[in-house]
Amino acid sequence: MAKKRKKSKKGSFWGFVTLGFLLLILGFGGWKIFQNRYAIRGIDVSHYQGEIKWEKVKKADVAFAFVKATEGISLVDAQYERNRAQTTEIKLPFGAYHFFRPSLSGKQQAKHFLKTYKPLKGDLPPVLDLEETDGQSAKKIRKEALAWLKAVEKSTGVKPIVYTLPHFASSYLNGALSEYLLWVVDLGWREPADSKGWKSWTFWQHKHTGRVPGIKGDVDLNYFNGNLVDFERLRRQKAK
Repeated sequence: MAKKRKKSKKGSFWGFVTLGFLLLILGFGGWKIFQNRYAIRGIDVSHYQGEIKWEKVKKADVAFAFVKATEGISLVDAQYERNRAQTTEIKLPFGAYHFFRPSLSGKQQAKHFLKTYKPLKGDLPPVLDLEETDGQSAKKIRKEALAWLKAVEKSTGVKPIVYTLPHFASSYLNGALSEYLLWVVDLGWREPADSKGWKSWTFWQHKHTGRVPGIKGDVDLNYFNGNLVDFERLRRQKAK
């Protein structure tokens, strides 16, 4: 039997130093890894950001913007028309989203969204924002969400995107909407957690407290999962 060796205090010391250094890099600079990996970055906004100075936003290397259009069956975001007009004027890639209310008819919500949205060639796909249950069952949420998605797809000729959180996807969607592209919400510098039913994500909202010139206060920050060719292909879908 070999003689048991004593542990080197020097080796242990440098082991702790190395571990500490790695944790420091990951904890404070790890976000730069994703910043470099996902070169196409954008924002999503609503009336909460007030009147945005879009020219300043575009100059800050913001590559796209998703803008809240509607909620439920009657609400229109107070800044939607202005945001739509000004992003179009400066040719900033634009997408519109609808904040979904599961307690209301999916078809009626789609009708309200389409009346407000008015798609243009070059838009990013329309988005269904799924994050609230309104006390409804998973079955009811899936039914009304699918009704919205199918109605919007039929009207625009473009498959919408589903915006949701991993735990929401697991608890309420159960893979029922996975034929649609995923915009996942997962805050932090790590890769997003898996969303049940989806094999990958297209957009990742990774921060709610971003700062961008031209916008007062916090704004949501997002990555696109792909290169410029992929991004332009997403925009080249036909809108009726």
